[in-house]
Amino acid sequence: MSLASATMLNIMLQSCEAVLTLTEDVAPEGFFSSQLTQAETLRHLRIIAENVDRLPMENKTAMSEIDWAGWNVLLSQVRSSGGFERDAIWFAIRAMVPATLMWLRVFRQQQPALFSMTIRE
Repeated sequence: MSLASATMLNIMLQSCEAVLTLTEDVAPEGFFSSQLTQAETLRHLRIIAENVDRLPMENKTAMSEIDWAGWNVLLSQVRSSGGFERDAIWFAIRAMVPATLMWLRVFRQQQPALFSMTIRE
Protein backbone atom coordinates (compact mmCIF):
# COMPACT_ATOMS: atom_id res chain seq x y z
CA MET A 1 0.00 0.00 0.00
CA SER A 2 1.13 3.53 -0.66
CA LEU A 3 2.10 6.26 1.75
CA ALA A 4 -0.74 8.39 0.34
CA SER A 5 -3.31 5.65 1.01
CA ALA A 6 -2.03 5.16 4.55
CA THR A 7 -2.22 8.90 5.14
CA MET A 8 -5.83 9.02 3.91
CA LEU A 9 -6.84 6.09 6.13
CA ASN A 10 -5.23 7.68 9.18
CA ILE A 11 -6.93 11.01 8.44
CA MET A 12 -10.27 9.24 8.12
CA LEU A 13 -9.68 7.46 11.42
CA GLN A 14 -8.85 10.74 13.17
CA SER A 15 -11.87 12.51 11.69
CA CYS A 16 -14.18 9.67 12.75
CA GLU A 17 -12.81 9.96 16.28
CA ALA A 18 -13.33 13.73 16.20
CA VAL A 19 -16.96 13.37 15.09
CA LEU A 20 -17.69 10.94 17.90
CA THR A 21 -16.02 13.22 20.44
CA LEU A 22 -17.88 16.29 19.20
CA THR A 23 -21.27 14.59 19.20
CA GLU A 24 -21.00 12.37 22.27
CA ASP A 25 -24.14 12.64 24.40
CA VAL A 26 -25.59 15.29 22.07
CA ALA A 27 -29.23 15.02 21.05
CA PRO A 28 -30.26 16.06 17.53
CA GLU A 29 -31.87 19.29 18.80
CA GLY A 30 -28.70 20.28 20.62
CA PHE A 31 -26.51 19.40 17.68
CA PHE A 32 -28.53 21.37 15.14
CA SER A 33 -28.77 24.39 17.44
CA SER A 34 -25.01 24.51 18.12
CA GLN A 35 -23.36 26.27 15.22
CA LEU A 36 -19.83 25.56 16.43
CA THR A 37 -20.34 21.82 17.02
CA GLN A 38 -22.26 21.48 13.80
CA ALA A 39 -19.65 23.33 11.70
CA GLU A 40 -16.75 21.32 13.10
CA THR A 41 -18.63 18.03 12.71
CA LEU A 42 -19.54 18.84 9.10
CA ARG A 43 -15.91 19.70 8.40
CA HIS A 44 -14.87 16.27 9.59
CA LEU A 45 -17.64 14.52 7.64
CA ARG A 46 -16.38 16.27 4.49
CA ILE A 47 -12.81 15.20 5.26
CA ILE A 48 -13.92 11.58 5.60
CA ALA A 49 -16.03 11.64 2.44
CA GLU A 50 -13.34 13.37 0.37
CA ASN A 51 -10.70 10.88 1.49
CA VAL A 52 -13.03 7.99 0.69
CA ASP A 53 -13.43 9.46 -2.79
CA ARG A 54 -9.65 9.59 -3.33
CA LEU A 55 -8.85 6.25 -1.72
CA PRO A 56 -7.65 3.68 -4.29
CA MET A 57 -10.00 0.85 -5.16
CA GLU A 58 -7.49 -1.72 -3.88
CA ASN A 59 -7.89 -0.28 -0.37
CA LYS A 60 -11.67 -0.29 -0.63
CA THR A 61 -11.63 -3.87 -1.86
CA ALA A 62 -9.34 -4.90 1.01
CA MET A 63 -11.78 -3.31 3.48
CA SER A 64 -15.10 -4.23 1.91
CA GLU A 65 -16.95 -4.13 5.24
CA ILE A 66 -16.87 -0.32 5.24
CA ASP A 67 -19.86 1.38 3.61
CA TRP A 68 -17.90 3.08 0.83
CA ALA A 69 -21.08 3.60 -1.22
CA GLY A 70 -22.75 5.42 1.66
CA TRP A 71 -19.81 7.82 1.95
CA ASN A 72 -19.93 8.41 -1.81
CA VAL A 73 -23.63 9.28 -1.56
CA LEU A 74 -22.87 11.72 1.25
CA LEU A 75 -20.11 13.37 -0.81
CA SER A 76 -22.37 13.51 -3.85
CA GLN A 77 -25.00 15.30 -1.78
CA VAL A 78 -22.45 17.87 -0.63
CA ARG A 79 -21.22 18.44 -4.17
CA SER A 80 -24.69 18.82 -5.66
CA SER A 81 -26.34 20.93 -2.96
CA GLY A 82 -23.33 22.47 -1.28
CA GLY A 83 -24.30 20.97 2.08
CA PHE A 84 -25.74 18.04 3.95
CA GLU A 85 -29.40 17.37 4.66
CA ARG A 86 -30.27 17.02 8.34
CA ASP A 87 -31.28 13.36 8.12
CA ALA A 88 -28.11 12.49 6.24
CA ILE A 89 -25.97 14.30 8.80
CA TRP A 90 -27.57 12.56 11.74
CA PHE A 91 -27.41 9.15 10.03
CA ALA A 92 -23.72 9.70 9.29
CA ILE A 93 -23.03 10.75 12.88
CA ARG A 94 -24.92 7.92 14.55
CA ALA A 95 -24.43 5.05 12.08
CA MET A 96 -21.80 5.58 9.40
CA VAL A 97 -19.06 7.18 11.50
CA PRO A 98 -19.16 4.63 14.36
CA ALA A 99 -19.22 1.70 11.93
CA THR A 100 -16.42 3.16 9.81
CA LEU A 101 -14.31 3.87 12.88
CA MET A 102 -14.84 0.36 14.22
CA TRP A 103 -13.75 -1.22 10.93
CA LEU A 104 -10.78 1.12 10.50
CA ARG A 105 -9.58 0.11 13.96
CA VAL A 106 -10.08 -3.59 13.16
CA PHE A 107 -8.13 -3.26 9.92
CA ARG A 108 -5.40 -1.19 11.58
CA GLN A 109 -4.94 -4.03 14.05
CA GLN A 110 -5.25 -6.89 11.55
CA GLN A 111 -3.48 -5.25 8.60
CA PRO A 112 -1.12 -2.61 10.01
CA ALA A 113 0.64 -2.23 6.65
CA LEU A 114 -2.47 -0.46 5.32
CA PHE A 115 -1.95 2.29 7.90
CA SER A 116 1.84 2.40 7.92
CA MET A 117 3.15 5.85 7.09
CA THR A 118 6.76 4.79 6.69
CA ILE A 119 8.36 4.79 3.28
CA ARG A 120 9.15 1.32 2.03
CA GLU A 121 11.83 0.62 -0.53
